[in-house]
Amino acid sequence: MKFFYIRVSSKEQNEARQLEQAHKLEIPEKCIYIDKESGKDFNRPKWQALTSILRIGDELIISDLSRLSRNREDIKNCWKMLRDKGVNITVLNMPILNTKQYTQMEGMGQLISDIVFELLSWMVEEERIRIKTNQKAGIKEAKKKGVYKGRPQKYHENAVGSDKLVYDAIIESLNSNISIKELSIKLGISRTTIYKIKNEINL
Repeated sequence: MKFFYIRVSSKEQNEARQLEQAHKLEIPEKCIYIDKESGKDFNRPKWQALTSILRIGDELIISDLSRLSRNREDIKNCWKMLRDKGVNITVLNMPILNTKQYTQMEGMGQLISDIVFELLSWMVEEERIRIKTNQKAGIKEAKKKGVYKGRPQKYHENAVGSDKLVYDAIIESLNSNISIKELSIKLGISRTTIYKIKNEINL
């Protein structure tokens, strides 16, 4: 059976391009798994659900290696885990990595695939490091110019939709003298965020 895994880094990013690829391949909706999570690790709900049902002979399709992770060692460990399960892997933007073509082939073909995989996994991590370095440099420069405002606050009095509901729930709970720790667990929000709101309303 064919499965398509999609990952975007946050809820704000759009998975449309990867979805279009899945639809072009006529992958059934039930076989498309989408995570809107960071690539820092594999603690993602849809990824965990998908890997729990993958069986020998199944095919996992991704648009590029970075959808698995942006960490070289994690990519390598994930690749090995999938291959040990007997799962074939298709990377759409790098056909030479597609393992299915090597199932009946020994020697040079698999060797080339392994070499390219090592190179690409290294490139994915280097790109992640480059992005983080550029972000830090940009923040540092913005701070120097006095224009850096940091990450926008998500939960506040003028928020809308679900963010406003969460903010109101925090306020109500704080007024009820629920502990910060208990509130953090209950709402799934960091204690730092709750303390910040608490300080803003002087509770």
